[in-house]
Amino acid sequence: MSFVRVNGRKFQVPGSAPIRVVVGFLLLVGGVLGFLPVLGFWMIPLGIIILSVDLHSVRRLRRRFEVRWGRWRQRRSGDGV
Repeated sequence: MSFVRVNGRKFQVPGSAPIRVVVGFLLLVGGVLGFLPVLGFWMIPLGIIILSVDLHSVRRLRRRFEVRWGRWRQRRSGDGV
């Protein structure tokens, strides 16, 4: 099994790269259909996290978002520079 680290927490993802890519895309598609009762918009960030293990462009997008999110939280809490 592989792991992905988000905000200091480790999450386990499937070990096989093709399975990770398929699961990531399925989560993205399911998230787009989030207005349906069983599916939800929570699936979109999860799909991005899983895809970021194998796809460099998605990894850069996720890292940029994490940096911006961290800076926003610092400014909001007053701990900023």
